[in-house]
Amino acid sequence: MDLSSKIEFVNVSDTGRKRPHNEDSAITDPEIGLALVADGMGGYKAGEVASAIAAKAVLDILRGDVSLPRSARDDDDVDGDSSLSAEARLVRDSIIDANSHIYRTATEVPQCQGMGTTIAAVYFHDNTAIIAHVGDSRVYRFRDDDLSQVTNDHSLVQELIDRGFFTPEEAEANTPKNLVTRALGIDAAVEVDVQQKATQPGDIYLLCSDGLNDMVDDEEIRLTLSKYSSNLAEAAHELVRLANESGGKDNISVVLARPRAPFPANAGMISKFISLMTRGS
Repeated sequence: MDLSSKIEFVNVSDTGRKRPHNEDSAITDPEIGLALVADGMGGYKAGEVASAIAAKAVLDILRGDVSLPRSARDDDDVDGDSSLSAEARLVRDSIIDANSHIYRTATEVPQCQGMGTTIAAVYFHDNTAIIAHVGDSRVYRFRDDDLSQVTNDHSLVQELIDRGFFTPEEAEANTPKNLVTRALGIDAAVEVDVQQKATQPGDIYLLCSDGLNDMVDDEEIRLTLSKYSSNLAEAAHELVRLANESGGKDNISVVLARPRAPFPANAGMISKFISLMTRGS
């Protein structure tokens, strides 16, 4: 099902004012309904490699260009999460496959040792946003003039807050912001957080690397989306401008996605697609 007429996408990525090159990978595929941001880390340009591998691995599998390897498949849903749809499991397992690619490359290529990447992806299917992430790249939802953070950062700051050691303000003041507790490529296995949320026409989903939210607070993001809600391209460029104006200390990636109309799935086509992606060789 081609979603390009159902969902509007905007994709802006900027090096920022301090970094010599852009290690983010931000992609959209309106036809299949995919938006993704990956924020690479580690070594000279190795972060670029990690984020690019992640983006390509997920995109190829969801497009149907390659089949999901047996090592990443969970035909029997071995983790016991029967609440996830087949499509949500496919998204999750495509990210697990991306982790394997990055980990193997980091092990085999000396220049890439220690590289990794965060990832945040939204896959639109059957009037649902399937949201998957690892690390501290974020997904927000803007609905009825309210902005809510959908993902929970896998970071030391967030972990200290969750455990009650600090308030959010204390954690921000006393803990380095860039210490992630989960990322792709660091270990042979990775846990991917996945959610499924019903969409409404007019929702705006914001995916971003921490180069945005470290520089621009949530209220300013909300006000910007409210002011420029009629023009997503202007909204995205304004968010990047605000991040740079506040210092631009990191690469800044902003992807916006807005369902224009309902997009119910053709059950027969989707079942056939999932079967093709997960079948053995």
